[in-house]
Amino acid sequence: MKFYSNEIVFRGHPDKVCDQISDALLDAYLKDDKNSRCGIEVVGGKGKIFITGEVTSNSKVDVEAITKRVLKDIGYSDDYEIIDNIGKQSPDIALGTNDEVGGAGDNGMMFGYACRDNEKFLPTAMVILQELSQNYDELRKNDKRFLPDGKSQITGIYDEDNKLVGIKTFTVCYQNTEEDRVATDNIIKDMCTNICKKYNIEVENFIINPTGRFEIGGFDGDAGLTGRKIVVDSYQSFANVGGGAFSGKDPTKVDRSAAYKAREIAKKIVKSDDKYDWCEVQLSYAIGMEEPLAIYIKTNLGNIEADKSLYEECKPKNIIKDLNLKNECYEKRAMFGHFRD
Repeated sequence: MKFYSNEIVFRGHPDKVCDQISDALLDAYLKDDKNSRCGIEVVGGKGKIFITGEVTSNSKVDVEAITKRVLKDIGYSDDYEIIDNIGKQSPDIALGTNDEVGGAGDNGMMFGYACRDNEKFLPTAMVILQELSQNYDELRKNDKRFLPDGKSQITGIYDEDNKLVGIKTFTVCYQNTEEDRVATDNIIKDMCTNICKKYNIEVENFIINPTGRFEIGGFDGDAGLTGRKIVVDSYQSFANVGGGAFSGKDPTKVDRSAAYKAREIAKKIVKSDDKYDWCEVQLSYAIGMEEPLAIYIKTNLGNIEADKSLYEECKPKNIIKDLNLKNECYEKRAMFGHFRD
């Protein structure tokens, strides 16, 4: 047996709030102009939310109104100074990424992963934490003792085949009013236990708010930044993670779209034959170039060579077409991690 840990942040965590603002703004720009080019970054803290990055779009977007709507949806006050510092995409970048050329929006490597642990083709400990984060968001809407910020971590017990067989420690840090803590802690423990039962997993020990108190949270307790939770957004350390964040980026940005495509390829391979327990795919690109530089596919049985048709499939313009990314609601992806299917 061996121990391995993974974590998630709740929807109200400051970094995750910034991700949702970035993606809500992206959705707004794409709504009336599907060819919008966006790279939107958000930083928040201490009464101010600073929005910067690059946008080239024919859409008219009320940046302040959308930002405040997201804050209220999450359970935050909207009493923040919103600073709009968005500029336009560099014309040098546009040379290689316009619709005619169809080149990659950036250099970089992106990873996709799938495994046979459950029907979602994701590590079970990751699925448990995603469900906890979603359930917690519903809980705080209905019980005012629970506040939006929080994070959780599992230290799992794994067998020789890397299968989760138990949880040594389930750690939860949740923001709350600190009223009736015994009762609210028990609600959290029951929620975790019930989720784990679905996957026949028992919890040996809980650690709840280990400092003893968690009332001050959100932007009052910590600053937030778009893209600072890319491991949570992808595979929570069970697989490699690419160099770029997802949120705030339109589909031409391969940091996002190629990561989604790599996940689809990995799932397809695992589904294709029971002999594959897991698969990891790496795609790499050069800015402005139409075809991937390389495709690397690794499984529990070794490497798989990518044929020429897969290189064609992984051109940015074909990824957008195949995955229908221009019709996504990106804000929803940003809430609880980008891979939940």
